[in-house]
Amino acid sequence: MTRPDFDVLIGGGGMVGAALAALLASRTGPGQLRIALVEPRPTLMPLPQEPLDVRVSAVSRAGQRLLAEVGAWPLLSSRSPAAYEQMIVWDAQDPPDGPNALVFDAAEIGEPDLGHIVENQAIAASLIERAIALGVTLLRTPVVGLQLERDRAVVDLGERRVSTALVVAADGAESPMRHLAGLRGDPTPYPQTAIVTHLRPEKPHGAAARQRFLPGGPLALLPLADGRVSLVWSLPPAQANALMALNDDAFSSAVTAASDAVLGQLDVVAQRGSFPLRHFNAAHYAATRFVLVGDAAHAVHPLAGQGVNQGFLDVLALADEIVAERARRGDIGDPGPLGRYARARQADNAVFGAALDAIYRVYTDERAWIRGARRRLLGLAQRLGPVKQHLVSRALLG
Repeated sequence: MTRPDFDVLIGGGGMVGAALAALLASRTGPGQLRIALVEPRPTLMPLPQEPLDVRVSAVSRAGQRLLAEVGAWPLLSSRSPAAYEQMIVWDAQDPPDGPNALVFDAAEIGEPDLGHIVENQAIAASLIERAIALGVTLLRTPVVGLQLERDRAVVDLGERRVSTALVVAADGAESPMRHLAGLRGDPTPYPQTAIVTHLRPEKPHGAAARQRFLPGGPLALLPLADGRVSLVWSLPPAQANALMALNDDAFSSAVTAASDAVLGQLDVVAQRGSFPLRHFNAAHYAATRFVLVGDAAHAVHPLAGQGVNQGFLDVLALADEIVAERARRGDIGDPGPLGRYARARQADNAVFGAALDAIYRVYTDERAWIRGARRRLLGLAQRLGPVKQHLVSRALLG
């Protein structure tokens, strides 16, 4: 068999794809694994004086360890990752400091924080920079064709064709590569749109992430290092469109009221953005010499802020299989390691996605008996130590 051009070709240079490229290169050493990262428009690190983009992620401790392992975490310092030490969750019918509010506190489990709020583009840029420094080949071109053969995969990159032992699709929820490989997994839309922006609160946020469950969907206020908060507000599309059409003063009043003024007056200090919400879990994560990671494999509601962390867990699991197979001098595109990865991650993502979907449905159901039950459920979780500790551990591990 002719030696392929690459051992691993990763399509998609977002946070998850770039993380996999950097982690594989870091764990195998220089020149040991020929890795290509295919991304037509690689993200560049914003300049220190540029304002934070409105798309941010709550990176768990597990995600932070991954970023640190590949040397990307120090590169994020110029974009001021914000540690959050508490997470406060409450129903719209209750006060945030009442007995039915659920409070996660890092101090209760002896941890310095629960995670960090980090700008998405800074994460992707830092990981691409580290991947290149570790010897990954960056190909600035789209994937336009794919042939999956028994002994190799052939990838068409515009006018260029390359071969590889393994193709990894990390190209987002719509994933053209997933469709090229013939794997099913079309996202199902939620009847909701998320509005994102940054707000200046009247009161200090106290390094706490807050989430209030409203009838139309959850409203989250995530702490930023400069004292502002990042808003993620999920709403029915008609309501979201109406709010997006308001001027800044009217929007500020609306979001202050919706937050129950938990941080006092909230003033918009950035452009607003919006995006539709969806969920899915691909029917199959792997095919012949092909595997899915991140949003190409699954998508969840943002109410728990764990989307990218699930993708990072995919990265860690797949890297473990590839590195172990390489150490055995086996074929990294063999069905054995790919199947083990696919079974483990598909099951975990299915359970996690189903749990978030159930929470979404319970908290958008306005029948009286369900409203009462969900209020009691949060209070019960707050008072039951083992349940609460499990939830905190899940938040830490992603």
